[in-house]
Amino acid sequence: MGVLKQRVVPFQAGDGMMCNVIHVEGEKEPTKGPVLLVHGAGVRANLFMPPTETTFVAYLIENGYDVWMENWRASIDLPPTEWTLDQAALYDHPEAVKTVVKETGSEEIKAVIHCQGSTSFTMSAVAGLVPQVKTIVSNAVSLHPVLPLWSMFKLKVFIPPTEKFTPYLNPQWGLSAKIPIAKLIAAVVELTHHECDNPVCKQVSFTYGSGFPALWSHENLNDETHEWLKAEFAEVSIPFFRQITRCASKGNLIAVEGKAELPADFAAAPPKTDARFAFFAGEDNRCFLPKSQVKSFQYFDGIRKDYHSLHLIPNYGHLDPFLGKNAVHDTFPLMVQELDRPH
Repeated sequence: MGVLKQRVVPFQAGDGMMCNVIHVEGEKEPTKGPVLLVHGAGVRANLFMPPTETTFVAYLIENGYDVWMENWRASIDLPPTEWTLDQAALYDHPEAVKTVVKETGSEEIKAVIHCQGSTSFTMSAVAGLVPQVKTIVSNAVSLHPVLPLWSMFKLKVFIPPTEKFTPYLNPQWGLSAKIPIAKLIAAVVELTHHECDNPVCKQVSFTYGSGFPALWSHENLNDETHEWLKAEFAEVSIPFFRQITRCASKGNLIAVEGKAELPADFAAAPPKTDARFAFFAGEDNRCFLPKSQVKSFQYFDGIRKDYHSLHLIPNYGHLDPFLGKNAVHDTFPLMVQELDRPH
């Protein structure tokens, strides 16, 4: 397709932090409603526009959707903060949704949510904070995070001493490690990860999962995307890692800040949303195991039978459902099919 135009629309989160949504327009007018894309931790909205022949954004536009991408407080395009999922769920996503509703004049929107954008947005939905969202396509993890054993070990053993020296972990340490703890972690990764020559790719695998690599299969990425990844990962909050450890130990998402608007346990009562969820998981995911989405689908299906859906994608992992060179054939059509379904 032709050149895509981008327009940045700032919005103020509920606690005053400045975030934004990016409106991406093609050459033809959209024939369907707005869809909000929500990235994961320590990346940015640009995640959905890798250097592949057809990006997910372009595919959505080609299929008639009005595309909006959210930069929430975990975005590396914003100043780094020591954020939690609670803050994103309560302050960021509801305001992003309101901004898209205001900008488009559409009373209802849809969302495609990934990783910690998915967990925090699911928290918003379950708490009844985004009633305008009627269809949610969730990738990798949502209400029930299930981690590989090695990942849980790393989180429980390494995070507590690490946070004494730094408030963030940063895959950019593979390129430039300036403080002692960063140099130590970079050295450990170089000693243990030999799967490729990209230091950020290896740092990402060590930081976020259990595998060589952990978030994608190299076979699924073209060379340009593998190189592009060097600039797409940066600071991620240690308080988030503490929270996700507690959530994984509990078996489902829990709040950690005691905000009255959020339930302490997000699986303790029926969700306050009528949105239809489509749960996606790559069968090779070594960041969050596919069981994460299976459990969430079973939970939602138990509340409203034959309403939600589940897709387990063979030969895909955590991020390659969006970044993969063949995702335009393997995963994008399934996601659009779910967006097209009436709620």
